[in-house]
Amino acid sequence: MIQFNALLKKELKEAFRDKRALMYALMMAFMAPVMIYAVSNSMIKDLTDTPALYVNIQGGEAAPKLMTLLRDENILPLSEVPADEQRLWQERNIELILPESFAEDMREGRMIDVILRADYQDKSLFSPLRRIKEVIRSYSATIGSQRLLVRGIDVRLMRPVKLLEQDTAEPTSGPMLIILSLGMYLMMAAFVSGLSVAIDSSAGERERNVLEMLLSQPVDTMKIVLAKLSCASFIAVIGVILTLVLTHFAIGFVDLSKIGATFNLDFISVSALLLLLLPLCFFASALQLFFAFGAKSFKEAQSTVTMVVMLPAFVPFVLSFMNNKPQWLDWTPISGQSMLIEDIFKGLPVNWSQVGFTTLVTVVLTAVLVKVMAEKLKSEKVVLALS
Repeated sequence: MIQFNALLKKELKEAFRDKRALMYALMMAFMAPVMIYAVSNSMIKDLTDTPALYVNIQGGEAAPKLMTLLRDENILPLSEVPADEQRLWQERNIELILPESFAEDMREGRMIDVILRADYQDKSLFSPLRRIKEVIRSYSATIGSQRLLVRGIDVRLMRPVKLLEQDTAEPTSGPMLIILSLGMYLMMAAFVSGLSVAIDSSAGERERNVLEMLLSQPVDTMKIVLAKLSCASFIAVIGVILTLVLTHFAIGFVDLSKIGATFNLDFISVSALLLLLLPLCFFASALQLFFAFGAKSFKEAQSTVTMVVMLPAFVPFVLSFMNNKPQWLDWTPISGQSMLIEDIFKGLPVNWSQVGFTTLVTVVLTAVLVKVMAEKLKSEKVVLALS
């Protein structure tokens, strides 16, 4: 125990000596709340605001009621665009073309072809085009209903089945983008915060010949690995806790009530989050040490371990596209934590059995990685990067 304490003290001293590297390591904890706040406000603004859209309308004089309806929805002719936005809307070039026979076709009850021309692949036009199409479809449905009423036909005959949707989701599950971002940033903090310490204490010490000198002492390799793992994991835990606290503080400044959502973490939810994230910090550090020890140089270790950091973002992204997830994904590290954290932020009851099993699997895999690293450090090829 004395040897382990001495090794841990040495690792912590070296980790905290470089204040700039430590600051960069914990930067994720300070950047995540800012990004969450910005993304949340942007999403709420897109969902609640109806900014002015400027469309090149041709033949609008033949459809005054449609023009009034468009204006009520803040969809205006291109001729009214402000001077400072003129270039933007000219580049977007949204055209709404009404036929010259619009009024006559309307009186005769004929089908009217209205052309909406734009670059449908331009992501910036997705929301404007959706608003324009909704207005035109609403106008078309209203005219159709009026025509049926004039002919003495009950409009309800056109809707023999009425679907009543009842949303059973909790109020917290409304802002899905916020939920996914929160879970991803918390797991990213576990992987990013201890990254520099893990690389420096493994590949870095090997290049400085510190690792060779350390292994020449009568010290068990298991204690060396555990000391390095504890140091890197300690920094990762600090990063996760900071990210969780600051993110919860930042979300308090976001008015989620505008989209009918709430966000509140009680003691049980926080306990479940910590139970999921703290073992993940040790698993992330063990994974980074494992690949860093396997690299032949410090530069190679940086490249390899950086790929490992992408796992918390890549795995949830893949899961979002899987409709039928295999059962084993509920228990494996990263995927299991991702799904459970998502459920917690949705306000669903905590599945403690799944939390416990996922945590157990994460701890077991971490122990396996530690055991493998301890055995590998007994080989001169690994220590001297000969293979």
